[in-house]
Amino acid sequence: MKRLLNWMIGIACVSTLSLNAKPLEIWISSFQDKVYYEEAVKLYQKAVDKDFEANIHAFGFREMPDKLAVAIKTETNPPDIVQLDEVLFGTYLAGEVPFVELSEKIQKTGLDKEILPQRLPLFGYKGKIYGLPQSLSAMVLYYRTDLFEELRITPEDISTWDSFVYHGKRLKDKGQATLALDPTYFEILLRQRGSDLFDENGKVFPDEQLAIDTLTWLRDLNQDGIGVLPDRASIFDPVFFNSSVSSGEILCVIGADWYGLDMLQQFTPELKGKWGVMPLPAWLKKDGSLSRRTSTFAGQGLLIYKGSSQIEKSWDFMKYVMTDRDANVRRFLGGNSFPAHMPSWKDERILQINEFFNNQRFGKIFVDLAPELPKVVMDPRRPAAVFLFQESFFSSLMYGQITPEEVIKQMREALAKH
Repeated sequence: MKRLLNWMIGIACVSTLSLNAKPLEIWISSFQDKVYYEEAVKLYQKAVDKDFEANIHAFGFREMPDKLAVAIKTETNPPDIVQLDEVLFGTYLAGEVPFVELSEKIQKTGLDKEILPQRLPLFGYKGKIYGLPQSLSAMVLYYRTDLFEELRITPEDISTWDSFVYHGKRLKDKGQATLALDPTYFEILLRQRGSDLFDENGKVFPDEQLAIDTLTWLRDLNQDGIGVLPDRASIFDPVFFNSSVSSGEILCVIGADWYGLDMLQQFTPELKGKWGVMPLPAWLKKDGSLSRRTSTFAGQGLLIYKGSSQIEKSWDFMKYVMTDRDANVRRFLGGNSFPAHMPSWKDERILQINEFFNNQRFGKIFVDLAPELPKVVMDPRRPAAVFLFQESFFSSLMYGQITPEEVIKQMREALAKH
């Protein structure tokens, strides 16, 4: 009997080991990140678990939500870990959230003290945290150092948006546009000015007048010739880099850390050494003080699917990716993003000069701006708001076919139906 019992226990242990040996299924919403995560798996095997295995699947930014929705609904081959952009995360907040609530795990591991406080609740809602942000996603102004020199303009000359407009008008008279315009700028600038698309109570456009003023300012940039709409009206389309950027049509573009590390370096390699980085110009507030000099928009995070049979194993790997200094630095050096993990900022590889950005200390700029980074108010309607403005209102606003007031009114009405 004792021998039989030992045999049964042995079978159970083998079964458990077999279950634990099942590879994790990790879905990534960026083909650029696939290489990074394949390397992260190797690092994890070397540092933590030599028997660890994971299958990395990469999907497009817009493709991911559809794939994930089908997998969850049909319960057919869903991922254990999924990488989502913060904008798309709101899609999953309308009903039961399909991700593991991580607040307790985060506190137990001390990550609540290691992730930048403004970014920690990014993948959360109503006091619960479901994911961890990988990027700082701090906004800066990228500018052409070679063209600035030719035109005799310096970053100090445009330290406020008022001075930016002043010099933009002067350059326009010389036939030079200053800024490429993009629909994401509305949310970026609104947040830089201290507001957001929603407040914590779910109110749409909590400061309506500020939203109208921001839209008016963007429209006027285009109509005054200071700003220019890229081909296909997006600074994220490869066509933009081949036309507006390479030709010198524009001097500046607003973008996050990942925009510079990934897109500028990928699509404008011939401009190595000719890009500079500076904080966003500041807004002059009503009391005479200056606003923060950064903002935020978009950024990837890691979440664990609630239906996973390997939640603890998923958390262990996710925790490693988020907390290991070398893993964070490799993500930065690989052209992905600047990490939200504060202890990693002390690594000299983060702070070193970057030849692509005119030998500036690229990482140091983001370390210095991090305390000014605003929080993002998450709401289930945020994806609808972002894409509604982008697809239905931006171009019409820029060309004067609709007023800023009417944009806000129609967006309110549309979002009330969600």
